[in-house]
Amino acid sequence: MIAGSDIVLERLLALHPKKIDLVLDRVQRLLAALGHPEKKLPPVIHVAGTNGKGSTCAFMRAMLEAQGLKVHVYSSPHLVRFHERIRLAGELITESELAALLEECEEVNGGQPITFFEITTAAAMLAFSRHKADAVILEVGLGGKYDATNVIEKPRAAVITPIGLDHAEFLGNDIAGIAAEKAGIIKKGVPVIIGAQEDLPRDVIVRRADSLGAPVVAFGQDFFAHQEHGRMVYQDMGGLLDLPMPKLFGRHQIENAATAIAALRQSDWVSDAAVEKGLRTVEWPARMQRLTHGPLVEFAPQGAEVWLDGGHNPHGGAAVARALADLEDRADKPLYLISGMLANKDATGYFANFRGLVRHVVTIAIPGEPGSLGAGALYDRVRAAGLEASPAEDVEDAMLQVAAMSRMDEEEAARILICGSLYLAGHVLTENG
Repeated sequence: MIAGSDIVLERLLALHPKKIDLVLDRVQRLLAALGHPEKKLPPVIHVAGTNGKGSTCAFMRAMLEAQGLKVHVYSSPHLVRFHERIRLAGELITESELAALLEECEEVNGGQPITFFEITTAAAMLAFSRHKADAVILEVGLGGKYDATNVIEKPRAAVITPIGLDHAEFLGNDIAGIAAEKAGIIKKGVPVIIGAQEDLPRDVIVRRADSLGAPVVAFGQDFFAHQEHGRMVYQDMGGLLDLPMPKLFGRHQIENAATAIAALRQSDWVSDAAVEKGLRTVEWPARMQRLTHGPLVEFAPQGAEVWLDGGHNPHGGAAVARALADLEDRADKPLYLISGMLANKDATGYFANFRGLVRHVVTIAIPGEPGSLGAGALYDRVRAAGLEASPAEDVEDAMLQVAAMSRMDEEEAARILICGSLYLAGHVLTENG
């Protein structure tokens, strides 16, 4: 049965010919017509970056909720249902409220050109303005300066997670220019928390912050984190915290967690106990997520580990490869990738991170996604990265191929990572129940 919100969302896709068109005029016009809900929100933490935005937001939400606070969250894209993008005081928006909000925004917009992301962002802000909460975590959709979320005049803090190359068709291939676009969320006098960065993007962000008198709190300078004896050690000017390892797996998640802690400690929002509880309870699907049961998992070789990750650019691929190398150090298992990617991604750059680590890559087209590379085209990209590969019809066929290869090599316990796209991750979560 098709939900009412799905019908409205389908109509909204036709309001502007471009999927993405980075200007603020249209969303500002609609927000004004709606009575400026963006000016009636609880304190906002605005988050931009190329990688780690979602995980950092998830850590902040978990820690704030562990403190007993109510938190609104806006994130994108969704994995299974659009409702995932809008969380009201801890709960996903209901179908009835989402449908009503979308229809209200559609009516007020009056058929004028506006992108899907812009009108749904306006709907989220309208929802946030009507529900009491203690904080809003607002994740940038794309870029920063001209993203539809960049309409908050005075957020409590701006957070910029690691910056790399992605969405080149909109942001280009100049890392300094991309950093400047992300730094566009920085506001005069508002603290900016900078996650782990390469020197060039960090310098661009710091210059922008300095020009606006925005205090800078930077990873590797003002706060630090590392793993030690199976624990996470965090340190800033407020002291040292001996913490449990984050529930989200991977070394990069230590850095994301540290950025979240720095942002919340800067605003004196959470206790040390809330930080610890948040690290233990955080949930964020499709980020090195272990799949332990379900129909798709049953197709895997007996005793195999099955993991799922939605990273889709070279920087994200590097983080995932490091996480897999750490798993390899703990338990030596042959590694196979099952991957689908969008045509606009640097697939060869992504897979280059896995040289010397992966036994074989099975490529598929992302089901129902017109922008996906075909299995054969992705096979060519994987081979160009220097890895062994073969195409498959779908995830089930790919699992069966891995099982056959594992039997042929007389390997009983393989490690399988399904990866390359959040769209593929959403499909897998849906099909796997």
